Amino acid sequence: MPKRDYYEVLGVNRNADEETIKKAYRKMAMKHHPDRNAGDVKSEEKFKEAKEAYEILTDANKRSAYDQFGHAGVDASAGGRDGAQGFSDAFSDIFGDIFGARGGRSNIHRGSDLRYNMEISLEQAARGSETKIRIPTMETCETCHGDGSKPGSSPKTCPTCNGHGQVRMQQGFFSIQQTCPKCQGNGKIISNPCNTCHGSGRIKQHKTLNVKIPAGVDDGDRIRISGEGESGINGGPPGDLYVVVNLSAHSVFRRDNDDLHCEIPISFSVAALGGEIEVPTLEGHAKIKIPAETQTGKIFRLREKGIKGVRSSSKGDLLCHVIVETPVKLTSRQKELLEELESISLQDGSRHSPRAKSWMDKAREFFSEK
Repeated sequence: MPKRDYYEVLGVNRNADEETIKKAYRKMAMKHHPDRNAGDVKSEEKFKEAKEAYEILTDANKRSAYDQFGHAGVDASAGGRDGAQGFSDAFSDIFGDIFGARGGRSNIHRGSDLRYNMEISLEQAARGSETKIRIPTMETCETCHGDGSKPGSSPKTCPTCNGHGQVRMQQGFFSIQQTCPKCQGNGKIISNPCNTCHGSGRIKQHKTLNVKIPAGVDDGDRIRISGEGESGINGGPPGDLYVVVNLSAHSVFRRDNDDLHCEIPISFSVAALGGEIEVPTLEGHAKIKIPAETQTGKIFRLREKGIKGVRSSSKGDLLCHVIVETPVKLTSRQKELLEELESISLQDGSRHSPRAKSWMDKAREFFSEK
């Protein structure tokens, strides 16, 4: 039976790059692998066909010859090595990229990211600020410059993994990459460790940083400072520092996104007769006209007296929630006046206390149904 076109076998175009070919082969190999399809002759044949196509098309010289002369341009036995070994090589070549087990750079690691929780006031969040913070971190050892060895000596290449940090173990069809037990993945052996860092190449230190808090940040926002995390291992890049903003509770205002809320207590007489009161804002003060007969729970909105968020184009509002305050510690004269007011109000309750009258009517109706 004539062989199918290798590009057709993998389902890729003739101009496909190596990464596309790898992805196509990976998909077919996992689908038709003999371990997944025991006794399925067709799947086994498709697996071998895909493996052969992959090995030809990922070899630059063989692919060039195949493109010019077809199957006649490549050795027919090129894809006919032992099935288990051929698959293990191709499998580790593809999946090694995923798990980072290829080459000798597995011992180079990016430094860890750091998190710093910063508590700021509502005023600082609204206007922005700049502050200093002191953080613990792992920095490159200045004595050994990060290689972990005493001055005058240097690390030796690990004889077990030849500096790769990984060793390969063959298990049936699979070739498994594991961390080298001799060097623990570093690829090097330190015979004379540095007295300062004890061979780790890094030491724990504290550093002070200036942090700019942008105007408008909200609770839970993160400020990323590139390169201010822990230093990398074996020459790897440093991590980043994330400053997480926590807003402290405010004595007057409560923030809701870009809006501010506050409770405004007013006297019984102001609520009944109306008047003008002064309320605080983040910029100073503002005045509100209270209409007569204002009830508890009434909300007055002051436009653009809130906060302009980091990603907002305009300021939020200030919402003032009115609370009618019941007078306390009354004098005898105050009590007399209130009793007189109550007596007059009862003479025409539906007019002076419509909500109370409505509630009482509903209550009577409720109990009459029992």
